[in-house]
Amino acid sequence: MSADTSLPPTLRLSCPTCGTTYEAWRWRCSCDSPLDFETSFLPAVFDPTEANIDLRRGLWAFEDFLPTEPHATLGEGMTPLVDAPEWDAAFKLEYVFPTGSFKDRGATTTLSLARELGVERVVEDSSGNAGAAIATYAARAGIDAEIYVPRSAKRSKLKAIERAGATPVRVEGSRQAVTDACVEAVTDGDAWYASHAWNPAFFAGTATFAYELAAQRDWEVPDAIVTPLGHGTLFLGAYRGFNALYEAGWIDDVPRLYGAQAAGYAPIADKLHRSTGETNDVADGIQIQNPVRESEIMAALDETGGDAIALSEAAVEDELDRLHRHGFYTEPTCAVAPAALHQLRATGEIERDDDVVVPLTGSGLKS
Repeated sequence: MSADTSLPPTLRLSCPTCGTTYEAWRWRCSCDSPLDFETSFLPAVFDPTEANIDLRRGLWAFEDFLPTEPHATLGEGMTPLVDAPEWDAAFKLEYVFPTGSFKDRGATTTLSLARELGVERVVEDSSGNAGAAIATYAARAGIDAEIYVPRSAKRSKLKAIERAGATPVRVEGSRQAVTDACVEAVTDGDAWYASHAWNPAFFAGTATFAYELAAQRDWEVPDAIVTPLGHGTLFLGAYRGFNALYEAGWIDDVPRLYGAQAAGYAPIADKLHRSTGETNDVADGIQIQNPVRESEIMAALDETGGDAIALSEAAVEDELDRLHRHGFYTEPTCAVAPAALHQLRATGEIERDDDVVVPLTGSGLKS
């Protein structure tokens, strides 16, 4: 797909940093900032009970909030919300998606938009889950895909990419080296960047986490939400989703948002707190040193009264064992959020009687 593909008026892009707008698709602004849709997608009704939401449609029940129609779908969404009394919280089981992670939320909207725009080939860089999701939904959309991954990527995730018919491109070096190689391929070629960090359609998809959660709770939101935090794909999706619901008049408050990072890969937490000097290599899904949308993450923490903290490897391993013993078969990165909940309660940032929801983001079958 060429870089000068024209967009319909509702899909024009704008830069939140410099204000430049674009009427043709591109993956970043000329000032190097990520782009967002210029239009806010909101329903026409003020009362959600009048919106005729059919939850049998999964996340596409909230199509009025989305930039595209379901051109590439596998019935994703409406993941279970279950009580977790051992944590004094509720868990939203994002690991029951078709490819085993919350990344399917963004993949279905991103590939649906790609198909709508006539895209023939997409590229993505990923440590595993986003790559598997993009590869799978690209197959559903009939679009070729190349997925740039670290050479150390888990074999189970590579198989998921390969079996969907996508081409994995293994890159030596850090997670940043993988992104750099993918960006070079996008810049030098004609592929469409289906990035979970850059593409605004992906964040429109992860925002459905908020819509579903609010609907499951009869439009009463929790006091706080704790998510893993790497590029902020789910964290910012939740932030955008709750703000859209508030703007639509469907909820009365926006929850406090907390991000859980891996020690040694915690640029947000280290800005807010002193670094521990430890390194957590267990939570491999969030080993991001330079989040693309860092300024937006910081703003979301500030505006909601939340925080970001770094978790040690030992804390995540202990929490993972605890999750498995209580029937939640997740991959290691998932454990950072409930582990963070313990620490936030210990410091009093989250009080014992606060109503808290934690998403469990990826299946243990991928480990």
